[in-house]
Amino acid sequence: MLTQTQVAVLTRVFQKADGDNQGYVPPSVVVDLVTQVFGSAALSAGELEHVERRSASKASKAGLSFVDFTEVVNDLMGSTTRWGTLQTNLDGHVGFDSIQEQVRRKSLKRGFEFNLMVVGESGLGKSTLVNTLFKSTVSRASCTQVEHPIPKTVEVNSVSHVIEEEGVRLKLTITDTPGFGDQINNDRCWLPVLDHVNDQFERYLKEEVSVVRKKRIPDTRVHACLYFIAPTGHSLKQLDIEFMKRLDQCVNIIPVIAKADTLTLEERDAFKARICEDIQFHGMNVYPSSIVPEDDDDAEINSKIESLLPFAVVGSEKEHKRGNKSVLGRQTKWGFIEVENKAHCEFPNLRDMLIKTHMQDLIETTDKVHYENFRHTRLQRQQMGESNI
Repeated sequence: MLTQTQVAVLTRVFQKADGDNQGYVPPSVVVDLVTQVFGSAALSAGELEHVERRSASKASKAGLSFVDFTEVVNDLMGSTTRWGTLQTNLDGHVGFDSIQEQVRRKSLKRGFEFNLMVVGESGLGKSTLVNTLFKSTVSRASCTQVEHPIPKTVEVNSVSHVIEEEGVRLKLTITDTPGFGDQINNDRCWLPVLDHVNDQFERYLKEEVSVVRKKRIPDTRVHACLYFIAPTGHSLKQLDIEFMKRLDQCVNIIPVIAKADTLTLEERDAFKARICEDIQFHGMNVYPSSIVPEDDDDAEINSKIESLLPFAVVGSEKEHKRGNKSVLGRQTKWGFIEVENKAHCEFPNLRDMLIKTHMQDLIETTDKVHYENFRHTRLQRQQMGESNI
């Protein structure tokens, strides 16, 4: 229910648009009215699209009535706390501004979880890159004692670590896919990967709908998939296209060009352009272009990231002395490649996006988009009697 003050605000905005005092406004102006009320930066493109659809569905031939307009606004108020001019003013300090610190303390006690999958042919430096990303021996191939020959079929293996930085604990799970793309016949080699992603959704759903469930459901869902593209300099292989088309609806795919130091700068830029053309031509969704940004700030950040896709990366766990400091890099006959130098490769951009700026968004997108799609489909099939949970 709206307060008297809120109704008064909506009345003024509505009457201004209803110049002839007919009691109706065209549905086409409702988005503008809502923007005036909530503020131009308060609502995402998705929320505005929802307002547009809802207004069109409620409008009669005469237009949208004030009652229907308030219903549209009331519905929108339930999905955001950015109420703009509808916000209630305080007469003094209350103290709930400390909730941010309360959440921070509780989150630090609980710790965080992040599940990263790496997919690509053998020999592309997947383990090295993962170790470089987290500055530790975290990849399965490098942290286990057993030998890892190339399997005859695609395997999906995971290893978990708890790492800590400045009092922040992170349970990190790295999943790799030995055997992917390494056979003479690679037909349907993406299937074990897809099965693994869906199996984690299934495990989470079973726990979620359980009568007696854990206080905190263990999250093994894959939050991000680094897909390694061989630095051929040509275009995407059919296997690359098939993989991304099959999995882009259930996991956040981040394409990277492996061992980018084998390409000249001109070759690298041309290769990136051809890959982007292939992605667009085949309608593949890669992160973050596959998500709708919440506001203009997110849209601007995501636009900068999209302009770098696919990330041309170089990994190295070896430190070299360069002047008075030690840097991670690769020494070649023709020069030295600094892994963390943006002028040499795009590894720093990948790391910043994956860890510093978008880790939480990757987790939320997995939960709110990919898992929600799986959950909807799965429960719908259950209702139709096709399967049981």
